[in-house]
Amino acid sequence: MESNQKPAHIGRKISRIRELRGMKQEVLALELGVSQQTVSRMEASETIEEEVLEKVAKVLGVSAEGIRNFSEEAVFNYFNNFNDNSGAGACSPYGTFNFNPLEKLMEAIEENKKLYERLLQSEQEKVQMLQQFVNLKSS
Repeated sequence: MESNQKPAHIGRKISRIRELRGMKQEVLALELGVSQQTVSRMEASETIEEEVLEKVAKVLGVSAEGIRNFSEEAVFNYFNNFNDNSGAGACSPYGTFNFNPLEKLMEAIEENKKLYERLLQSEQEKVQMLQQFVNLKSS
């Protein structure tokens, strides 16, 4: 790396990976146990503590190294190469999978289900706290 080159902006990389994953800041915040504002500040930061980066990477399903090395160009190149297969069988209706796509879909559904359950539990706890607060004020 040349000395006049800026260091990689880790916050932007986290933001972009999160977006590519289809995850909102609120969901990332919930998984990390922080506020949405904290995630917003983190994504605006050029650097991030290694411990926090490890936690974020785990939630995003990537490695900390994967976040550090993330680049838009690599993503576009991957998909361009993936879709530009002109070799034998490239147009075959039977994909060559090293995994069962149905299993992956079911895993994603289960993950979403657990996430929604945790989100619902959190909302129910907030309602209980508000009810207690209202009861205290009215007594």
